[in-house]
Amino acid sequence: MTAIKLAKDGLWQRANTLFKPNLKQADIALLGFPVHKSSITPNSCHLAPKAIRSALARYSTYSASNDVDLRELKITDLGDVTGADSSNGKKVIAKKVFGLLDKYGLLIALGGDNSITYSLTAGLFGDLSKVGLITLDAHHDIRDGNTNGSPVWRLIQAGLPGKNIVQIGISDFANSKEYSDRAKEAGIFVISRAQLRNKSIADAMKQAFAQLGRHVDHIYVDLDVDVCDRSVAPACPAATPGGISADELRQAAFLAGGNYKVQAIDITEVDPKRDSKDERTVRLAALLVLEIAAGYKTR
Repeated sequence: MTAIKLAKDGLWQRANTLFKPNLKQADIALLGFPVHKSSITPNSCHLAPKAIRSALARYSTYSASNDVDLRELKITDLGDVTGADSSNGKKVIAKKVFGLLDKYGLLIALGGDNSITYSLTAGLFGDLSKVGLITLDAHHDIRDGNTNGSPVWRLIQAGLPGKNIVQIGISDFANSKEYSDRAKEAGIFVISRAQLRNKSIADAMKQAFAQLGRHVDHIYVDLDVDVCDRSVAPACPAATPGGISADELRQAAFLAGGNYKVQAIDITEVDPKRDSKDERTVRLAALLVLEIAAGYKTR
């Protein structure tokens, strides 16, 4: 990413200035997970946390459509987790995130690849029986092994009930029949990309919350940016033509931030080295951070 000098205006505060380093308590905490070594497709997703933070300077603190000014929130940046991509990364992440939800109302996790969804959910909540998981993703992520294609399956194996999982945006020709059957057998509730052609993303999120609200106390949301159409997310190695729009993912992020049961949200699978010259994917990821925060302000 090329550094560009941005104009200064005392009446136009840049969003990156909201994130105060290492506050002991705050409404929202931002934490980076520079992870990529477990990816099925080689990538540089470990560069995303830094790139996303830089892109936040492109935006203001105010959501006009929701009349929300993020300056009214207390937001902290806890930096990046050192060693998250090591051979014992799961333990490193679990140790880092343990107890964070006692100090912060909401955790926003910057990936990194999608493998962090497993480590974070398991580390934050321990007992998974009352935890709900919503994924916005083109893929089921229920492969065998320990990769960015397996976090949901690993969580199920660790005790997360399949009925506690809702997957939105599952794409045709992005999953095998075997893994589709595995998702059905596990009891995962799926709202496919095809169904979203006749259902708004707001209705899909409402349906997801209703589905989980009956039997969970906490919700974790995974925003895998490859759920988007490849034209708006060229930095996502597995994004396909025909995915959801950037606006739909922004709406989902806002709604996730606004739900009181949602305690952690990750943003994953962005490889800055693959992005277009206008940095559209990284900028979308930065906007997801702000949409989540704006949603949180409405709680």
